[in-house]
Amino acid sequence: MPKYRYKATDQEGTIHHGVVEVANVDALELRMDRMGLMLISHKCLRSAPLLLFNSSPVTRQDLIVFCFDMEQMATAGVPMLEGLKGLRDGLRKPRFRAMVSTLIEDIEAGKQLSEAMQAQPRVFDEVFTQLVLMGERTGSLSQVFQDMTENLKWEDELISQVKKVMMYPMVVAVVVTALIFFLMIYLVPKLVGFIAELGGELPLHTRALIATSGFIAEYWYLLLLGPLLVWAGIRLGCLWHLGFHRLVDRLKLRIWLFGPLAHKIILVRFTNAFALMYKSGVSVLECLKISEGLSNNLELRDSFQRARQLVSEGRELSSSFQEINLFPPLLLRIFKVGETTGNLDTSLRSISYFFNREIKETVGRLEILIGPVMTIFLGSMIGWVILSVLGPIYDLISTL
Repeated sequence: MPKYRYKATDQEGTIHHGVVEVANVDALELRMDRMGLMLISHKCLRSAPLLLFNSSPVTRQDLIVFCFDMEQMATAGVPMLEGLKGLRDGLRKPRFRAMVSTLIEDIEAGKQLSEAMQAQPRVFDEVFTQLVLMGERTGSLSQVFQDMTENLKWEDELISQVKKVMMYPMVVAVVVTALIFFLMIYLVPKLVGFIAELGGELPLHTRALIATSGFIAEYWYLLLLGPLLVWAGIRLGCLWHLGFHRLVDRLKLRIWLFGPLAHKIILVRFTNAFALMYKSGVSVLECLKISEGLSNNLELRDSFQRARQLVSEGRELSSSFQEINLFPPLLLRIFKVGETTGNLDTSLRSISYFFNREIKETVGRLEILIGPVMTIFLGSMIGWVILSVLGPIYDLISTL
């Protein structure tokens, strides 16, 4: 279906802009009416713009609000359509409002809530829709949305912590890069003439500084564009060649500190989703199949697929995970106890807690290590420049 960029106003006179996917202009006007908006102008987008990232039109914070409101409405016994319309009328974000309006249209057309969610895979992943489907079958939608709210809050908190840890080295790296370029391109060349006038043989570290300064001044554009070109090449290689993608994902898991952290984050998301679905009544094989999609790392996804294959052949879940060497022995014993006692979801929660604690400890260690490492690197660069400039002067004074 074509996409339309629209400009509309609500009853309070606030202007709204956005993009929706509808069949024609009549459908666009109907969508605006359902969103409580009056269409002012529109433009058909014949082809979608090229996007580097296929981002969801609805953020994780929006989904938390959605799940919380749906939980409250289900608990209070508010009819589904009435509750969704009330939620839509209170929203200000055009994309969020359009998503809820689409759900309302699909439900009015006779679809279940889970079916309406399946039509929006960029917003609701397969785990989400399966949980809602099981909630509809068992009449426990309120509990499902409560569990999803807690899970989304956990993911949001975890991602915020990781972003906080990564933000500091990124800012420091930009400052250090700018300082190095300033020293090598502007300051050092001005000092080279002065150092040359001193005469005598220059020490090795001074010659190295002069050579480094000349290289950076000559090829600064390659140093700035090089990392971007390498990143773009890796991205394209991953898109075009599955083996190369698998190799890159394998190397990601072996990066010092960050690789194990990413590994644990994927595993804790896997165990959380598995526990939620198993608790809601989804079969073990179906849980494994759906949970595979939570990992964007092909190395781990292949491991999950091998585990599912072993379970489908009649192996126990714990022995399957033991064979693929995905979990440490302590957690495998927890799996075994959960299978034996029939409390697999409780065991999975315990494993999730274990990984969650390790993730927080790893993030804490990163916060402690990053500051000193960046300070030492910056101090070493400045010290090198100072030593290379003052060294010849000190040698000249010593000879006098």
